[in-house]
Amino acid sequence: MAEENSTSDTSIICYAPSMITTNGVWQGDNPLDFSLPLFVLQLTLVVLVTRFFVFVLKPFRQPRVISEILGGIVLGPSVLGRYDKFANTVFPQRSVMVLETMANVGLLYFLFLVGVEMDIMVVRKTGRRALTIAIGGMVLPFLIGAAFSFSMHRSDDHLGQGTYILFLGVALSVTAFPVLARILAELKLINTEIGRISMSAALVNDMFAWILLALAIALAESEKTSFASLWVMISSAAFIAACVFVVRPGISWIIRKTPEGENFSEFYICLILTGVMISGFITDSIGTHSVFGAFVFGLVIPNGPLGLTLIEKLEDFVSGLLLPLFFAISGLKTNIASIEGPATWITLMLVIVLACAGKVIGTVIVAFFHGMPVREGITIGLLLNTKGLVEMIVLNVGKDQKVLDDETFATMVLIALVMTGVITPIVTILYKPVRRSVSYKRRTIQQTKPDSELRVLVCVHTPRNVPTIINLLEASHATKRSPICIYVLHLVELTGRASAMLIVHSTRKSGRPALNRTQAQSDHIINAFENYEQHAAFVAVQPLTAISPYSTMHEDVCSLAEDKRVSFIIIPFHKQQTVDGGMEATNPAYRLVNQNLLGNSPCSVGILVDRGLNGATRLTSNNISLQVAVLFFGGPDDREALAYAWRMAEHPGISLSVLRFIPDEDVAEPASSTRNMNVDMKKQRQLDDEYINTFRAANAEHETILYVDKVVSNGEETVAAVRSMDSSHDLFIVGRGEGMLSPLTAGLTDWSECPELGAIGDLLASSDFAATVSVLVVQQYVGSSALEDDMDLPDSPVHSHEHPRDTYGLQNPR
Repeated sequence: MAEENSTSDTSIICYAPSMITTNGVWQGDNPLDFSLPLFVLQLTLVVLVTRFFVFVLKPFRQPRVISEILGGIVLGPSVLGRYDKFANTVFPQRSVMVLETMANVGLLYFLFLVGVEMDIMVVRKTGRRALTIAIGGMVLPFLIGAAFSFSMHRSDDHLGQGTYILFLGVALSVTAFPVLARILAELKLINTEIGRISMSAALVNDMFAWILLALAIALAESEKTSFASLWVMISSAAFIAACVFVVRPGISWIIRKTPEGENFSEFYICLILTGVMISGFITDSIGTHSVFGAFVFGLVIPNGPLGLTLIEKLEDFVSGLLLPLFFAISGLKTNIASIEGPATWITLMLVIVLACAGKVIGTVIVAFFHGMPVREGITIGLLLNTKGLVEMIVLNVGKDQKVLDDETFATMVLIALVMTGVITPIVTILYKPVRRSVSYKRRTIQQTKPDSELRVLVCVHTPRNVPTIINLLEASHATKRSPICIYVLHLVELTGRASAMLIVHSTRKSGRPALNRTQAQSDHIINAFENYEQHAAFVAVQPLTAISPYSTMHEDVCSLAEDKRVSFIIIPFHKQQTVDGGMEATNPAYRLVNQNLLGNSPCSVGILVDRGLNGATRLTSNNISLQVAVLFFGGPDDREALAYAWRMAEHPGISLSVLRFIPDEDVAEPASSTRNMNVDMKKQRQLDDEYINTFRAANAEHETILYVDKVVSNGEETVAAVRSMDSSHDLFIVGRGEGMLSPLTAGLTDWSECPELGAIGDLLASSDFAATVSVLVVQQYVGSSALEDDMDLPDSPVHSHEHPRDTYGLQNPR
């Protein structure tokens, strides 16, 4: 069987059609002579090399697409492929067809997923500013590409100048939306005004690029007949109409037929996945690239549980395994040696500079007319120079259609690499959001005056934690003298694609259905807290949403806490209670967020181990009845825990038990430790005594407050004393005890599952202890409060009836 190799016009590759799988080396076969083992080896190499570059470039905040293209270049004719033995053994020409077929299958399904997650209605909501910036950023680079096409176009090419102009113009003017999302997240600009404008403009840019790409392909594949291009465009329009008016209603019927909360039938899922292939086949047959069909098919699938199911089933396999293959193929086609002579290299540098400058200049001009500062316009222009998936599709199609020769293709790939690679360093240097150092005194509950407002930042991952958090806040006893201002922050992981970004920044009218699970969860959380606010007195709630990678999510929490001058942050524990009373991890990344927050918080932090508070779901303070216990061992964290419990104890429905553990006189004092400052054990003991004495004197006549001194000698006695209390309380409040060495907890840390909770917190949160009692583990902020000035608080929503609500947009904490 003979097949013409796609990379050569002259060579003929012959191979036996039966040589798919090998009989094994023991039968004398070379596995690399057979297509399946060879493909497995190639795929493994691509993934390993790509992951190596991801690891190397991670400190430089480079997007993953850079690593994937570099991996292909290293494996291709530019580096390792220069050695004939490696090239002929690992990447022989006969394997190109299988490799490219699998790469395009991966690309097909990836573009389908992008379409599923993209909300086409968002383009209508981007606003005139983002629309004009997107157009302004496209026009000049497109014209520059058109100008250079005259010098790069060969007179003997079979394609017209118009096709060449389209391909080069689109390649230089396009912006990679998913790549830009990751860059903005790394630079912590995703929730700023610049980030929102850049994302909206990039989405508009992407839509224009797809239209121009479809037109370019139609022109490239239809040189035979003058009317062929027209028929291609008409057929494409008919395909889009069929998807909108036939496919979408059919999929909506599938969604309606599936009961809410139940899994979709495997038959329906397989039908949709087959539809992706059929769509690709149709658009390929009519003269448009197959990925165009898959993308449109994905766009017509309504946002919601079906889209989420498809993403969960496909994303890891497609994005992690098959998509890098497509970028690697682009690198394998890139032969840097084909760029000959200094004139070509000068042209290359000129194209990079002019194309980048063109997008920046076009953006700055439009931004100037919208009254934006020049620096912000330059920053947006640089961000819109991000290249990635769409450009690589353009270049690969151009090479397949013989629009681009080897030299031009290699040149354009290098342009994409350089333009995307330099964006992060330049933007980091150029644009540094001015962040004044917010100085305020009330960074702890202990420092907050009894007659002043208490500001609390509540972090929520899922609606499951909301009832317990609301009950805890209700027990915090808001009064006219000391109201509570609550900032509710819904923490959402950044996925890097359209829906996860744009839903957050679009304010929807009430009553409209949620577009996906993230938005539905936000609605549920916000409605619950707003309902609580309406029923509770002297409480104000401001709901917000933060979207970040889990690795940097704590930065958003800390920035918001400092900007709003918060005294206390409450965040859920990374484990939740199961039906049988055990504790299981919901998401390991939650633990990373908690650990980072404990290490960087600008105020006190409380980690809430949620086991329900008395099973209560009521919202009227008259019915509240909780038994709260404080286990006091000494140190800043324990004093903060007592300060919070003291505030709660003023509530008429709260009964408080304070159990102070005192070491036996015969127990030796341990050596002192450190936590950001030297902890003088004697000084801490003195501060503990003073605070306990003040607490006892102030509450001597309160019948609902019980104080007990408990003398113990070691960790075993401590555990026994704590166990005797667990059945009679609804909530334990304990200090984290970081930096404090006590003989009373000696040995307990050796078996800790979660050291970030401290010895006692870990004990209370374990699966075999206090199965019905929630735990709040408190860490006090121990910064240099003596140097901080007590500044005027910003406008508080407590003091105004119409306070601003940014339901889906994180208010810029910078």
